[in-house]
Amino acid sequence: MTGGGPDAYEAFRTRVERLTNVSHASRLLDWDQQVMMPDGGTTARSSQLAALSGLEHDLLCDRELGQLLDDLEGADLDPVEAANVREIRRRHDRSVKVPASLVERTRQARSDAFDVWNAAKADDDFSAFADTLAELVELRREYADHLAPDRDPYRVLYEEFEPYLPYDRMVDVLDTLRAALPPLIDAIRDSDVTLSKRALSGTFDPSRQEAFVRELLTDLGYDWERGRLDTAAHPFQRGSQFDARIGTRFDESDLLDGVTSTVHEFGHALYVQNLPDEQYGMPTGEARDMSIHESQSRFWENHVARSRPFWERTLPLAREQFDSLAGVSADEMYRAANVVDPENVIRVEADELTYHLHIVVRFEIERALVRGELEAEEVPAVWNDKYEEYLGVRPKTDAEGCLQDVHWSNATFGYFPTYSLGSVAAAQFRSAFEADVGALPEVLSAEGFDPVADWLREHVHRHGKRYRTDDLIKTATGEPLTADHYVSTVEAKYTDLYDL
Repeated sequence: MTGGGPDAYEAFRTRVERLTNVSHASRLLDWDQQVMMPDGGTTARSSQLAALSGLEHDLLCDRELGQLLDDLEGADLDPVEAANVREIRRRHDRSVKVPASLVERTRQARSDAFDVWNAAKADDDFSAFADTLAELVELRREYADHLAPDRDPYRVLYEEFEPYLPYDRMVDVLDTLRAALPPLIDAIRDSDVTLSKRALSGTFDPSRQEAFVRELLTDLGYDWERGRLDTAAHPFQRGSQFDARIGTRFDESDLLDGVTSTVHEFGHALYVQNLPDEQYGMPTGEARDMSIHESQSRFWENHVARSRPFWERTLPLAREQFDSLAGVSADEMYRAANVVDPENVIRVEADELTYHLHIVVRFEIERALVRGELEAEEVPAVWNDKYEEYLGVRPKTDAEGCLQDVHWSNATFGYFPTYSLGSVAAAQFRSAFEADVGALPEVLSAEGFDPVADWLREHVHRHGKRYRTDDLIKTATGEPLTADHYVSTVEAKYTDLYDL
């Protein structure tokens, strides 16, 4: 190594590992707030998280870290070391533009907002959350203004979650889906074939659902020594390769909701558990940004958990808990898991076609909020209008409408598009898997889940942030991100299901 020399890189590594440990401690406190913290703990927890966010910001902005980054510029680093320097350089250069006081105020506001949102949702009272939402939007506008005062603030915030897929390409993907999916959905509406959710509907005791999905997670390959499962108001995943935790939820009247929520979060957790242990604390030991993270959850949720072989393998586990499934076939479960229902207003329960229209609604609203084109109190009416426009249905309550997602209470404006980007990437990864290994349904039927996990570990997980997003996709699949594989996959699948 020349240039900065090995001593400079080791000093850099030591500082970054400390920074990462502070970040991970913050994530675990956030996990605790959503899962186990007493109801009265918010005041102290908000202060704790604000303090850790301030410390993380200080470590990232530290002058000595900046000097080490300068020293390592042009150094003869190996590819992993160079990627670590690249990623921290980007974060450092953005963070030094933002006052620590704003970081701490935002973190405290986010922590406070979670309880406000949770109560507003429980009470079906958006007005109780409106002022909090307005405050969070203003804080994020201020953040974007510090980073790039002359740029569209929403583009700046989007880059927090997906720095390496340009905003215009994201919009192109959403436009492609918005053009391709409605004709397919309309054809399904007009089809003589009607799929029934009956096999997955009934009364399913949540404690028995949890016992079922625990067995399912074991079969999928979840490492319980490095993870745990809990229930939460909104499904989520937190942690590192040594401690990747899943939060899920169960609907007593809908078995599919608990299955897909858990398998979705398993996709995130498996990605994290398969990150390289030896790079813990460094960017190459972290997941690539949210589009890739979501590609992993959407792969397992849609391409695996909504497949016929999945239910052939999983139904016996479900029957151990629910006698009502004794006379239900795997084919009935498969068809029930793939009902296209445009009248469903809940995003996390949506089928894989209408799901993207849910994302478009959120993208358009949060972009308007951040740009100052929409006020917080106007959100419910605009939300309901857009649901009627895109899905032909109006939510009956704000709890099932604009209060259904936790994301805005966490000030994650710019995050929602990554769900659709992830879905597109998941289909592209599936095509590459099938070219390398064989047709996914046949592999699942013959060999179970291990070949899928092994392929994803080799082509995606083990790289961490070594590659930029498009480079990682191209390395794994042979081409940059494209929506073509998603569109062709769903057209073939639903043409068969609905005899179009």
